[in-house]
Amino acid sequence: MARVDYAAGNAGDVRRAPATPTVGALLRDWRIRRRHSQLSLALHADVSARHLSFLETGRAMPSREMIAQLAEALAIPPRERDALLLAAGFAPVHAPRAPDDAQLRGVRDAVDLILAALMPAPALAVDRHWTVVAYNPALAVFLRDVDPTLATPPVNALRASLHPRGLAPRIANLAQWRAHVLARLRRDVELTADPVLAALRAELQAYPPPPGSAPDDGEAEPGVVIPLRVRSPHGTLSFLSTTTIFGTAVDARAAELTIESFLPADAHTAAVLRAAAGG
Repeated sequence: MARVDYAAGNAGDVRRAPATPTVGALLRDWRIRRRHSQLSLALHADVSARHLSFLETGRAMPSREMIAQLAEALAIPPRERDALLLAAGFAPVHAPRAPDDAQLRGVRDAVDLILAALMPAPALAVDRHWTVVAYNPALAVFLRDVDPTLATPPVNALRASLHPRGLAPRIANLAQWRAHVLARLRRDVELTADPVLAALRAELQAYPPPPGSAPDDGEAEPGVVIPLRVRSPHGTLSFLSTTTIFGTAVDARAAELTIESFLPADAHTAAVLRAAAGG
């Protein structure tokens, strides 16, 4: 285990932990990130601009209700809302729960039920950082020829799909799908300000771009409905992706879970998936 040698250095060299941001500083950072002025946020959240200014500078402390009101107006994710509450001296809404907690078991059971119900369509559950936490057997259609190092837990779904040794060589519309994935990941980074997601996006952008991709690939919105077209021994399979979220979960980890499902976009793909499931 790595240890810090506090005795090293000059006598009187005081090492201090980084200061914890105040609730006012956190609110200001989120306001700026959402491109609001104090006046526009005050109008949007139905509070006075003067009171908002006092909150940001620390001249006033927000109530629990005020934090919820501003967090809703700023579309702050659950984990970051809890950080605001803690900074203001309140208990978090999404309190950490033990792995054997009954409500968490209920969430896991619900995930398994949904993944099973989506058969024979491939589906997986991922956390906030796109780490795979569960999947159904139909996902095997994507794992063919994927490097084992990318398919060994913990598996990152986006890395496994866009890595040159992952699914990428079999994606028939790789340039289009890559732009779609990077655009979505950019929105995730903007929404959460999560450094892990930002690092993942930088990693994916550094992969060799596929032929036909633009220099700014991933910066522009590529479209609303983007099919995933995958080459297989049975011909090219076409999928439409959908996302399911748990908006009422009481645990931050559960609230951040999403289920990514890939529904057949044509009759040929549906037939291949049914045959694979029957076999």
